[in-house]
Order: sequence, then structure tokens, then C-alpha cells
Amino acid sequence: MSFDSPLPPYNASDPTATFLNSSCLDLLMIELVPMAYRIVNEIDSSDPPPPSANPSSTTTSQAQSPTQSRKGDGSLKGGAGAVGVNGSRKMDEEEERDAVFYRLEMLGYRVGQGLVERFSKDRPRFTDTLDVIKFLCKDLWMLVFRKQIDNLKTNHRGVYVLTDNSFRPFSRMSTEAGGQAVVKAQPFLYFPCGIIRGALASMGINANVQAETSELPGATFQVKALVAKT
Repeated sequence: MSFDSPLPPYNASDPTATFLNSSCLDLLMIELVPMAYRIVNEIDSSDPPPPSANPSSTTTSQAQSPTQSRKGDGSLKGGAGAVGVNGSRKMDEEEERDAVFYRLEMLGYRVGQGLVERFSKDRPRFTDTLDVIKFLCKDLWMLVFRKQIDNLKTNHRGVYVLTDNSFRPFSRMSTEAGGQAVVKAQPFLYFPCGIIRGALASMGINANVQAETSELPGATFQVKALVAKT
């Protein structure tokens, strides 16, 4: 698969030749985050209530607990999260965000692994971590987002900061007054974080990857290489 336009001559009968419109990735990125939120909430709502030896006493204790307040939808909200009318505990906002991050990041991880396995197979093996990061910033970023990383910084102690001043998934996002656009854009960085981590793992580097944006359409990714303990 390549996002570059096929140049003649090419063998259209080649069973391994696959061409994909680059708009497919844009559409995928748009739908991934809402899909992840839907799945997480559907799984949460379908979870059975926790087992209890005495359901009636549990209901009574919930009704008499001073730390809980009744919401307008009939559920009980306590200090550790919301409790539905069927006794099941609902995720709070932070738990929902963590569940969405895990789902999207793992999807990106698989994609990153597959991309490196295919597009670096004819390259000599990298021996230096900085060379791996440069490959990610130039070749891999060009392949996925059709541009290179604008700035790369490192402290030469395993921490790398990648800055994309015009991150492609943010290029069509509208700004919103009050800074809400930046908050709503944050989940769209989870999938690219997974791509980076999966790509590095395929090249023998275990790393933690975090991303943030302070102003659209820019994005900053921080890669911290993990040294295996001996």
C-alpha cells in the first residue's frame, strides 16, 4: 500500500499491488474516535451489576449513603462514580477517557507494526535509536500523513520531542471559542500515539508515547525510550 500516485509502468495484474485513496485515512481518522466512545459506552452499559449476597441491604445502604446524590435520570452519583438504577457502577469521565485511549492506542499500535514490517523490510537494520526516530519523522510520517515532522528535539538521554506544525488530522477541524476545540481534539492523538509506539516496537525500541496540542492544527509528540532492566 502506498499513498503515492502509481507511476507507469506498473503491473496491474500483480496480486500484491494494492492502491488506496489517501482520503480513506482521513475518513478513518474522523470516525475512529466517535466509534471508540460508542463501543466503550455500550460495553459499560451492558456490564452486569456486581454480585451481592443481600441485594435489599445494598439498595438500602445506597439510598442512605450521605456521600451520594440523586441525579435527574434516576441514577445515584457517589464519590467514586455513578451508580445506575440496576446497581451497576457507571464509568466517570476519567475512566471513559482511559478506556477510549487504550482502545485507540492499541489499534494504532497494530497499524504501526504492520507499516514498519512492510516498508522497512528492504532497509538495513537500524543500529542507533536516533536513526530510528529520524526514519519515523521522515519516511513513516510521509507515508501516513503525507508530510515530514517539522521539528525534532532530543536530550540525548532517550527523550525525543516531535513537532508537527500542521498535523493532517487537525487540518480540517474548526476552532471553537473558549479553548474547547483543543480539548475535543485531544482524543484524535491517541491513534497516532499507537502508530508511533507500534512502529518503534517493530524496530526493537520499547517506548512511552504521549501527545498534546496547545493550538490547532499543531501537535507535539513526546517519545521516551524505555531501557530494559538487566
